[in-house]
Amino acid sequence: MTSTIPQTTVINIRPIQYRDLEDIARLAGEEVGAAESSNVVDLEQQLRQLRRWYGVLKCVSWFPNPLRSFFCAYVAEQNNQLRGLIQVSPFNRTRSTWRIDRVMVDRAANATPSEIGSQLLRHCFQAIWEARTWLVEVNVNDKATLALYRQNGFQTLAHITYWTISPEILQVLAQREPDLPNLLPVSNADACLLYQLDTQSMPSFVRQVYDRHIADFKTSLMKAIGSGVTRWFRKTDLANGYVFESQRKAAIGYFQLQLCRDGSQPHTAQLTVHPAYTWLYPELLTQMARVTQEVPAPLQLTSTDYQPEREEFLEQIGATRTEHTLMMSRSVWHKLRESKFSLEALQLAEVLQGLQPARKPVPGRFSFAENATPAQLDNRDSTTQSRSDADDTTR
Repeated sequence: MTSTIPQTTVINIRPIQYRDLEDIARLAGEEVGAAESSNVVDLEQQLRQLRRWYGVLKCVSWFPNPLRSFFCAYVAEQNNQLRGLIQVSPFNRTRSTWRIDRVMVDRAANATPSEIGSQLLRHCFQAIWEARTWLVEVNVNDKATLALYRQNGFQTLAHITYWTISPEILQVLAQREPDLPNLLPVSNADACLLYQLDTQSMPSFVRQVYDRHIADFKTSLMKAIGSGVTRWFRKTDLANGYVFESQRKAAIGYFQLQLCRDGSQPHTAQLTVHPAYTWLYPELLTQMARVTQEVPAPLQLTSTDYQPEREEFLEQIGATRTEHTLMMSRSVWHKLRESKFSLEALQLAEVLQGLQPARKPVPGRFSFAENATPAQLDNRDSTTQSRSDADDTTR
């Protein structure tokens, strides 16, 4: 009786093409379960924009511009059929940290979903040479996706909770005047202050993974135009500001609010507070509540486990927890090119060779006058005098 040996599944990983859009839409429709993040851009909307502007986006991807990573994705192909998709995007301006937006796998494939997902992840680790660190946000209830990322070296970075504040609570908060005497508008000139606030509001290991710089808090002309066009299509407005501490010459609080003009969708907010000024949480939230009074709608806000004061305040005012996710990270240290002169690569022969003199020593005169006796000094003087007399005779 002979046993059959299972053959290795051959899966081809390649960049996305226009002919893959229909199959990707089919995969998105068959996707069941919680998404990896509640704040990712809707895939169907991106696919519609990609169909419309595919030629333009393909051309602009050849040189640096804000649109070259609009839809960076790779597909897994098996027997000329699309079996999986991974979508990634840069997280910071220097592109040293990248984010995995979503991974979708066809359940009808011959290979297991974890095998296809692992090959997609490993391909991105190798193909995107700029990325030194990878981030992904996964719902805590999605056990299969959590197992996939843990199998490929991802570790938990932080716990993130999504909160929703009802319009009734916002109306109650907006009844009083916030105590914010130094609330200033945000501009590119304040990028250094916002960068310092961002780095001080998170632990060192999170700061190292995010790898943000001052340029991440500046808005270029092209980005401002693109954001304005996007807000016009989505019917949203932007309101932001930061609290300036005059004695320390530093920013101690910052908020950014995306307002839905017709109230069809919830408002979304980003809030950053210095750990030493936690009393700003109710003040900044009151300021945001007053801004949202023109269009009553729920307000969505996030908090991390290393900011317990924010979660305590949200629970105190009666906010509702809507989602709980895990932020996971993975480092790709093998991409760091080793130097020839590093201590690990330095051989013993090179060490000994470095201790050798660079050239042959040149003979020189040594003075023993300090240790010589008076008789030796008289003998040396007479010898020197005789040598000088002989030289004069020769001349």
